Amino acid sequence: MRIMISADMEGATGVTWTDDVVPGTEQWQRFRRLFTGDVNAVAAGLAGAGAEDLLVNEAHSSQRNLLLEELDPRARMLTGRHKPLSMMQGIDGDVDGVVFLGYHAGAGADGVLSHTYLENQITGVWLDGKHASEGRLNAALAAEYGVPVLLVTGDDKTCEDAADYAPGAELVAVKECVSRYAAICLPPSRTAEMQTEAARRAMARAGRGEPSPRSHRIEVEFDASHLAQATAVIPTVDQVSVRRVGFDAPNMTEAMKAFKVVTAIAAGAVQGKYG
Repeated sequence: MRIMISADMEGATGVTWTDDVVPGTEQWQRFRRLFTGDVNAVAAGLAGAGAEDLLVNEAHSSQRNLLLEELDPRARMLTGRHKPLSMMQGIDGDVDGVVFLGYHAGAGADGVLSHTYLENQITGVWLDGKHASEGRLNAALAAEYGVPVLLVTGDDKTCEDAADYAPGAELVAVKECVSRYAAICLPPSRTAEMQTEAARRAMARAGRGEPSPRSHRIEVEFDASHLAQATAVIPTVDQVSVRRVGFDAPNMTEAMKAFKVVTAIAAGAVQGKYG
C-alpha cells in the first residue's frame, strides 16, 4: 500500500496566526516541530495499519517547513518548490490513498487562517459552481486518478468542509475556530493520539478505484478589480465580472495548472498597501 500525505501547516496543532506559519519567525521555528509531530502521528497510524510506502508532500508556503531529522523513518519527504501538481505532487504515482493533513477552510469562509492559495487577495474560489477550499480542489484532483481521500485534519471548520467533498474520510479537528486568528487548541499529546487512531481506521478505505477524468470550470474572485484584469490576459481565462475571472479545462490536472498560473499572476500584480 502506497499512501501520500499532503501536509499543509495552517491546520496543524496549535497554529492560530500569521507568525506561526511564516518562515523565519521565532514562532514558525516552534510550530515546525508541532507540524512534524502531526505528520509523525498520522504516519504511525498508517504504517501500523499496513501502509508500506509513505510519501509526505510538503505543501505549505516555501514547502520547506517539516523537520526531516525528526520525521518518522518509515516516511519519505518531498520538499521544496516548484512542483507541477504543487500540494498534490505524487498523486499520479500509483497511490492507494491520500491524507490531507493540517488543512484549512477556503477563502471567504470562516476558519483559522482561512484562504485559498493566496493569503489575502482571493475572496472566493468556485469549482463547478461550488465554493472551493484547497481541500475540495485537491480532492477533485485525487478523484481524477482514482485515489480516495482517507483522512482530513485541521480545525472544526475544515472538517465541516471535508464532510461534503470527502464524505467517507476520517476527520480530526485538532482545534476549534473562534475567529480567523484565534482557536481553542488541544495539546500535542492529545492531537497525536487522535490522529494516529483516525489514520489507523482510515486505512480500511485505502485502494485505488477507477480514474474519473472530466472537464471542470474554476472561477476566482479577487479583492480588487486590477487583479481580475491582470489574470484575464492568460489564454483561456475570461473576466466574468469586475473582480472575478473564470476558465474551463478538459480535466482537473489541467485546471489546477491553470489555477496556479492565475494565482501567480495575481500575486505579482499586487501593489503595496493598496493591494
